[in-house]
Amino acid sequence: MKSLRNLTLVCLCAVVLALAQAPASGKIVQINLGDIVHPVSAAYVKDGLNHAKDIGARAVILRLDTPGGLVDSMREIVEAILSSPVPVITWVGPNGARAASAGFFILLAGDVAVMAPGTNSGAAHPVTATGQKIEDVMEKKVVSDASAYIRSYTAKRGRNAQLAELGITESRSYTGEEALKNNLIDAVISDVAGIIEQYDEKEIRRFDDRPETLHLRGATIETFEMNTRQRILSRVLDPNLALILALAGLLGLYVEITHPGLILPGVIGGISLILALFAFNMLPVNWAGAALILLAIVLFVLEATMTSHGILAIGGIVAMIAGGLMLVQGPIPQLRIRLSTTLAVTFPLSIITVILVRLVYLSHRTKSITGGEGMIGEAGVAKTDIHTDGKVLVHGEYWNAFSDRPIPAGAHVRVKRMQGLKVEVEQL
Repeated sequence: MKSLRNLTLVCLCAVVLALAQAPASGKIVQINLGDIVHPVSAAYVKDGLNHAKDIGARAVILRLDTPGGLVDSMREIVEAILSSPVPVITWVGPNGARAASAGFFILLAGDVAVMAPGTNSGAAHPVTATGQKIEDVMEKKVVSDASAYIRSYTAKRGRNAQLAELGITESRSYTGEEALKNNLIDAVISDVAGIIEQYDEKEIRRFDDRPETLHLRGATIETFEMNTRQRILSRVLDPNLALILALAGLLGLYVEITHPGLILPGVIGGISLILALFAFNMLPVNWAGAALILLAIVLFVLEATMTSHGILAIGGIVAMIAGGLMLVQGPIPQLRIRLSTTLAVTFPLSIITVILVRLVYLSHRTKSITGGEGMIGEAGVAKTDIHTDGKVLVHGEYWNAFSDRPIPAGAHVRVKRMQGLKVEVEQL
C-alpha cells in the first residue's frame, strides 16, 4: 500500500512538472501590419503584443507589408518587439509584399525573421520631410544614428549587421533569397503554416540571451485586429483625407455661422475639423503650407467682395495648390498629399467659397424692403401742404410728414428719412 501511494505521488509530480513546462496557451497571435508605420499602427502592434502576453500565447507572428513610415513610430514598435515576453516572428508576406524603409528595421528586430518568396526589404536611408536625401553634416548625424540603432540589435540577434547597415547607408534593398543567403533573415517561407512547421520545437535565443523552445504545432491562429477607433484614425492619418476634412470643416463652419440654425453643416464641419487637427498633430506638417492655404481662403473672400477681374481668385488658387503640396511633408510618398488631391479640392472650394461669400456680401448690401428702412427713397404724393407738418400717401398708407422746404398739396415727394412715426420728405 505504501509503495502504491509513493508511485501515485511520483505520477502526480510528473504531471504537474509536465503541465508547468507546457505552453500556457494553445494560441499564436497574428498581427497584420499592412499599413504605413505611424502612431496609430504603432499603438496597434503594441496592443497586439500586450494581448499575446496577457493570454500567454505561444508566439506572435507579425506580418509585414508596409512601405515604411515615421521614425519615432518605428522605434516604438522595435522597442516593443525587443522587450516582448512572448517570442515574436516577423514575416514579410504574403508573396509580393514588402517591408521597406521603417519596415526593414522592424523585420530585423524579430526573434525569428522570415520573408516569403517574391518579397523584398531594405531601402532604409533616412530622408527629409520632403523625401530628399539629407545632406552634409545633418546627413552624417542622422545616418550614423540610424546605423548604430540597427546594428545594436541585429548583431545581438546574430544577424549580418554590416549588410543591414548598407540598407541604410546605401539604400540597398534585398529579396528574400538574398537576405537569407547573407544571414539577414532566418528563412524564406511562403505562409504561416510553413513557419509553424519549420520552427516547431526549435530553440531560439531571446534578446536577453535566454534560450526558449517554440511550441507551435497544434496551436490555433488568433488574428488580432485593429479596433474600430484605430481603423478610423488610421484612415484619417492619410494626408489626402486629412486635407479634405480640414477644408470641409472650415466650409461647414462658415455656412453655419452665416446661416444660423441649419445645424447639420456646423456638426459635420466641427467633426471634420477635429479629425483633421488630430491627423495634422500626428503628421509632419509644414506650417508654411498651412499659411498658404489660409492666404488662399482670404484671397477667395476678397475676390467675392472686390472687383479684381479674377486676379485675387487666381492668386488664391495658386496659393492653395502650393500650400496643399507643402502641407504634409512625410518621408515616403504615402505620407504626402498628391497633386491630384490638391487640384480636386482647390477648384471646387474656390468656386463654392467665392459664391457663398458673394451671396452674403450682396445680402448685406441689399436695401431692406420692410419696416421703416423700407420707406427711405420711396415716392409718394403730398395730401396736404407740408412744411413743419402735413400728410403724405406712400405705399398706400398715410404718414405724418415734414420738410425743410414748403411743399404744396398734390406734389410728388420722396421719403428722405424716418423720424419716429414721421417721415421727412422732399419734393420731386
